[in-house]
Amino acid sequence: MGSTLTLTLASTLASSRWSFGEPLAMAMAPTLETSHSSLNKHSLKCCSPARSHSIALATESSSIDSTTASSSNRYPSYDRLLPCPSQHSAPPRVEHLVVSEGGPVLEYICKALDFPPLFVADLIQFGAVYYALVHPKPPPSATQEEIRIFKEATNPSILRERSSIKGKTIQEAQKTLRITHVDQFVEPGTYLRVYVHPKRFPRCYEIHWRSRIIAVAESYVVLDKPAGTSVGGTTNNIEETCATFAARALGLTTPLMTTHQIDNCTEGCVVLARTKEYCSVFHGKIRDKKVKKLYLALAAARLPSGIITHYMRPTNRAPRLISEDYIEGWHLCQLEVMECRKVPWPSTVIQDKYCIEECGWPSQDYAYECKLDLITGKTHQIRAQFAACKAPLIGDSMYMPVSLAEIANPGLNPFGKYKKDFSSESEKEMAILNWIAQHGKEPSVAIGLQACEISWDDGEHFYKAGSPWWRWEENA
Repeated sequence: MGSTLTLTLASTLASSRWSFGEPLAMAMAPTLETSHSSLNKHSLKCCSPARSHSIALATESSSIDSTTASSSNRYPSYDRLLPCPSQHSAPPRVEHLVVSEGGPVLEYICKALDFPPLFVADLIQFGAVYYALVHPKPPPSATQEEIRIFKEATNPSILRERSSIKGKTIQEAQKTLRITHVDQFVEPGTYLRVYVHPKRFPRCYEIHWRSRIIAVAESYVVLDKPAGTSVGGTTNNIEETCATFAARALGLTTPLMTTHQIDNCTEGCVVLARTKEYCSVFHGKIRDKKVKKLYLALAAARLPSGIITHYMRPTNRAPRLISEDYIEGWHLCQLEVMECRKVPWPSTVIQDKYCIEECGWPSQDYAYECKLDLITGKTHQIRAQFAACKAPLIGDSMYMPVSLAEIANPGLNPFGKYKKDFSSESEKEMAILNWIAQHGKEPSVAIGLQACEISWDDGEHFYKAGSPWWRWEENA
């Protein structure tokens, strides 16, 4: 296969799918509490005009051999993409390649994208490089050139010559898997997906992680997760995670594993398993509804006590749409507001400290702290349900805008109390798209939401988080 099979697609949006990989190399040496020293960096400009993105890279002289163990733990030292560069908000960029010449994956990516070996090694450490034996089917938005390359790479006459895919269906061979070693061999025809700008979590380096540990048991660790961090990682970053940093804070020699999720912008109780066996055990407890979670929510308006019921559209993409009425196939969402008390709206000092986003709520004298029992656990459920009740969470830049939009125009929500009748499916679809467009972006750090308590086995195991961020001034 010729070099024409090398396909690059710049600025492709990354997938929103979660990947729970084993935490990889640690970034900081001896202590959690100290911040990284500044690294001497330079910027690399890709030679091709089509790839003129700047990438902040540590100089080769500042790097530490990733095979050398730290004196304080057994994780290898790792400092080339870390600490998080000040320009951590690089635009999403994904490169799609078809291997034209077999060899080690690091060498091929360096050659195809004109990247330095150290940078590609870092991307692999971050879990930001994937492969498939056969090029996956392009999305509907693919260009004619992309489709041509896909067809050439998957030509039956070519596939018949590849012994690596014999005995596999095309669908099996198109499954994407994470590259885990820089010297992993890739044969001609292999598909590669490279996330050039992994999603970063700079908040990880601001946290005193040891002080966030609530409990350490033989089989698990309970963490008071900080807002602005990921529990177990994203599609392209399995390095900057709560599991990784908590493990290092405790000096553990084996990685911690995620048992459940809460949103990046949510803080509070998270259970991390110390063994694969307990990870399975805890998943079983969740499945059998033996795990109970209570939350504190800081809302912009009062909510009455009692059970709130909605139905959520079955999709894995944000924003999550919910309906007050039952819709076949939509997921039941229920929570119980146990109490709701009036509290002062967080001061600008607190909001600045926790990077709370200004979302335009008109009255900011008082807020309402609600304690609630999450009966069903769907992604974004609390945030979407509170917004639907016109009591959005403070700082929730994704869902507060739709509350404001519906207050201004009650018939705007096609699934709300005052929804309109549509004359056709196309008219309804346009209304849904318009409603989705009313939502904002995901919060950058924190919102008014804390997983304040977690318990299981009828309260035999019970843990509480510390004070939520909005009480910071009370405890200062």
